[in-house]
Amino acid sequence: MSHNALPAKPARRPAPGQAFRRRAALAAALTLTASLAVPGAGAVAAPPPPSRQPVATGYGGAVSTVDPDASRIALEVLRRGGNAMDAAVAASAALGVSEPYVAAIGGGGYLTYYDARTRRVHTFDGRETAPRAMRQDSFVDPATGKALPADEAITSGLSVGVPGTVAQWDRALRAFGTRRLGTLLQPAIRLAERGFVVDQEFYDQTKVNEARFKDIVPTRELFLPGGRPPAIGSTFRNPDLARTYRGLARYGPGWFYRGPLAQDIVRTVRKPPVDPAATRKVRPGLMQPGDLAAYRALSPQPTHVSYRGLDVYGMPPSSSGGSTVGEVLNILGNFRLDARDPVTALHYYLEASKLAYADRGRYVGDPAQVKVPLQELLSGGFARERACLIKPDQAAAAPVAPGSPDGRYDPCKPPGTATRALAYEGPQTTHLVVADKWGNVVAYNVTIEQFGGSAITVPGRGFLLNNELTDFTLQPPAAGSPPDPNLPGPGKRPRSSMAPTIVLQDGRPRLALGTPGGSTIITTVLQILLNRIDLGMDLPTALAAPRATQRNTPQVFAEQAFIDRYGRALAARGHRLALFPGPPAGTIGAATALEFLRPGLVQAVAEPTRRGGGSALVVRPGG
Repeated sequence: MSHNALPAKPARRPAPGQAFRRRAALAAALTLTASLAVPGAGAVAAPPPPSRQPVATGYGGAVSTVDPDASRIALEVLRRGGNAMDAAVAASAALGVSEPYVAAIGGGGYLTYYDARTRRVHTFDGRETAPRAMRQDSFVDPATGKALPADEAITSGLSVGVPGTVAQWDRALRAFGTRRLGTLLQPAIRLAERGFVVDQEFYDQTKVNEARFKDIVPTRELFLPGGRPPAIGSTFRNPDLARTYRGLARYGPGWFYRGPLAQDIVRTVRKPPVDPAATRKVRPGLMQPGDLAAYRALSPQPTHVSYRGLDVYGMPPSSSGGSTVGEVLNILGNFRLDARDPVTALHYYLEASKLAYADRGRYVGDPAQVKVPLQELLSGGFARERACLIKPDQAAAAPVAPGSPDGRYDPCKPPGTATRALAYEGPQTTHLVVADKWGNVVAYNVTIEQFGGSAITVPGRGFLLNNELTDFTLQPPAAGSPPDPNLPGPGKRPRSSMAPTIVLQDGRPRLALGTPGGSTIITTVLQILLNRIDLGMDLPTALAAPRATQRNTPQVFAEQAFIDRYGRALAARGHRLALFPGPPAGTIGAATALEFLRPGLVQAVAEPTRRGGGSALVVRPGG
């Protein structure tokens, strides 16, 4: 990787406080709202979205999302003078329309932001929280003493955490936006009213949820028109969501957390609208109005490690993304990796991931409720102690034991005993990246947990509620076992793997990337970084390359192309490879990324094929 190209020096932008006070004037000047006037229900279908393209290179700003409509809307905000934060919020709202099974306002997410004016990275934690009535054993069936079956926990009001997306938008825009939320919602309102064309991916996601959706009355009415998934090529409209977005635009975030919409959310969680004829057991939730009123988005300090002369920033706990990505990179920094020997580089990547996932499971949880030794997990001494356990020619048997990030590091400390298996974590979310003409950058994961979340739609509101609380460890550990930092608790944020990552070179942005994929998010981000930085691939190749994930499990799960290319050589070093079971089967992640190639020139990259491919766009193509 060449390290001599730097992005253009950013123009000065108003200080955050000034930007917020001047929003009314800026909104009046912005013609986006007028040009995207909202038609009534049943209006003529929108013009076809731009075709999906995985790579776009040019100037003036760039965006990459999984969806052409969302990318087009973000690009329009950039063209009309909005900044990266404005465009990211507008794109996220649009994904709530066109990707409703992963990006609804009934969920949450994590956002990493590079501010070009100060050359600092900031994070915004919009992770869902448990109701105050939740206990460590809330997901344990008293009749059996065991955790609820997965399907019973997932499709339930019990799994619904207090949504964080709207509060996150509000806090992020107040800090760095230049447009009002109401203005930024207008393109998504139009999209919801006019509709979008159903593609294979949307059909497949609906089909896989068909049985669940049929049992929840408002979900069936919205997403199974005529009692079946909408046909490929048909136009899907969501006027209920358009009305909800209009209410949010008019009354602000308080309407979501303390107004009539909040009452609707609580009522739905506590008494899920299940078809009386359904045989499915859908447990009620514990949420109260005070849980919504008490919700706050956070802005913690990002994680930071140095790797091969670059500065890598990520999300701190409650996400494990930044800490685990950082720990693996610190471990890999102890080895010389050579693009001419990719098998050895991949061996070290898999072994380092194995060790870091052991530490993640033992130490990382919501820092408001558990003590997370973050500084030591990201220390050079701890990385060296863990690195010395890696043999160059032999994979360690997994699961391996966690280390001891206690500040006292021996040259090679023998491992302890492995006691904890990989916990469930739904693999579906979405990720987007945006850069603007000033050099501000956003990497943003937003989610409702798995495809379709809890499967519960708020009646008349047009959006699904999350099932994020299943990311907790649902079964408390047995007596005498090590403590688990990720048990349910009142007001607690469940541990996440989301890892929106920004990489700087000499204080300027070089890369931004992230992906969906549950607990595979971390390894996908790591493998893209490994491919780009150590193995010399350009960013499109690094992102498209076949993937493997090692999360401290006996087997390395991989895509078939990875097995075909590297399986025999890695098996000779003791790695046990198997096809990734999904969902989707055989496919890991759906990444988006961007890279500053030289001053002012940005390359946006999306998946060429995974999950139907993504959409990368730039303001002015060139370069």
